[in-house]
This record gives sequence, C-alpha cells and structure tokens, in this order.
Amino acid sequence: MTESEKKSLQITACKVRKGIVTATHAAKSGHPGGSLSAADMFTYLYFKELNVDPANPKWADRDRFVLSKGHTAPGLYSTLAQRGFFPVEELTTLRHIGARLQGHPNMNETPGVDMSTGSLGQGVSCAAGMALSAKKMGKELRVYTLLGDGEIEEGQVWEALMFAHHHKLDNLCVIIDNNGLQIDGPIDEVMSPYPIVDKCKAFGLHTIEINGHDFDQIEAAFAEARATKGVPTAIVMKTTKGKDVSYMENKAGWHGKAPNDEELEIALKELDAIQAELEG
Repeated sequence: MTESEKKSLQITACKVRKGIVTATHAAKSGHPGGSLSAADMFTYLYFKELNVDPANPKWADRDRFVLSKGHTAPGLYSTLAQRGFFPVEELTTLRHIGARLQGHPNMNETPGVDMSTGSLGQGVSCAAGMALSAKKMGKELRVYTLLGDGEIEEGQVWEALMFAHHHKLDNLCVIIDNNGLQIDGPIDEVMSPYPIVDKCKAFGLHTIEINGHDFDQIEAAFAEARATKGVPTAIVMKTTKGKDVSYMENKAGWHGKAPNDEELEIALKELDAIQAELEG
C-alpha cells in the first residue's frame, strides 16, 4: 500500500468516526465505543477488500459482510454512508421511529446490510452458512464477519467455527475485535475468552493477530487469508475501545452511551484536528 493510499484510508476512517459520534448523539442512544474501535477495519473492508457495488446493493455475486456484533451498527452505517450506499445526512436518523437505520442492522430495510443481526453469537453462524452456500453454488465470493471479544463468550460462536473448519470454508474470514472491554467491564474479569488466538487455532482456523488500527497489517492479513486454502481464517485484531475520542478511549462506560451536546463538540473537535493533520 502506498503512503497516499494509507493516508486516504486514514482520512476516511476519521470521517467514519465523526459519523459514529454524530449518529449516536442524534439518537441519544447507541454504541459508540465498539463502533470506534472497529472503524479502521470497517473502512478497509468497504474501501479496499470487499467486492461490492453501492449502486447495486443486492448484486448476487458480491462479497458478503455480517456484523455479528450488531450493536456496533453506527460504525457500519457510517461506513456504508461514506461508501455511497445512502446519504451521509441520513446518519442523524439513527434509531428514530420509521428510519432505515435502526439500533441493529436490518437487511430488509438498509442498503448494504447483508444480514439482520443483534443477538450476539449468531452472526458467525449466518456467515458460515453463507460461505457454505457459496461453495455449493460454485461462486467465488468471500464472506466476512466481525465479532466482539465479549461476544465470543457465547458458545454458539465456537460451534460455528467448528462447523466452518469441518466444511473447509476457506472463503470465510472471521474477524474478532479484541478491544478488551464489554458492557460490564474488562472481558478478562467478566468471562475471560483468553487465549483467543490459541482457541481459534485449536478450532482449526488459520489465525492471524494484528494491530486493528494499522492499515498495513490489515492489508497483509487479508492477503494471507485469501491465500489460505482448505480452512477458514480468523483475524484477531487488538484495538482501543473508543479510538480517537479521548474521553471514550478504554472506558467500558462508553460501550452503550451517547455523547451529549458538549461531548459531541469535544469529539468532533478532536477528530477534525486528526483529519486536518492528515490532510495537511
């Protein structure tokens, strides 16, 4: 990746983060912390990795993305808006009655959403089913799913990974956002899923550990995933919850709380400064 390409992705990720805090502020509810931690991954997926077409969201041969940690819909919506699936201005309708952008993704209403999710642990099963279906139909498409590290405390996740390995779903890429926090506090205190990497390997997945805010590492991980044959790939990314909003970083309390007017102003000022530095 060239420095110019990397900078472009970093600027887009900054815009995605601004959309996240703006949307949750407008909703007066939502989940900014985990949306911000995954913003770089969302950006890379939709601007580099996924074979999708915003002008034709239901294109049959598109790659599929399942947001298994569906509560971080603000991050997905902000990215979809930046990619052109719907207007950026629509982000302020988050969670409003009658709006397309509800608190969890709805594949029947929202352009670019491939699976309705929200019940934690179930999205990875849907993704595995999509990957198997693509194999059976002889399609070359790939399937990606993003899980939270608190989410993987759910047993269904590991059943799905066992299923994916059994069926040799090398077209499936499972991404785990290891930001270390869930709604009740640190994951290692609530119900530790560690060692995550070793467990993914034990379930037969080709496993890669990266810094989830480093676009070079993200790019290399996806290249390795595409080159891996016969088994699915897991990418375990270490991230910072609330990334790039100072008062949200590494604070479990911002898992599911919206910024007020003053907090929004602070967040946007900080993100504007980051964007200005990147563009300078």
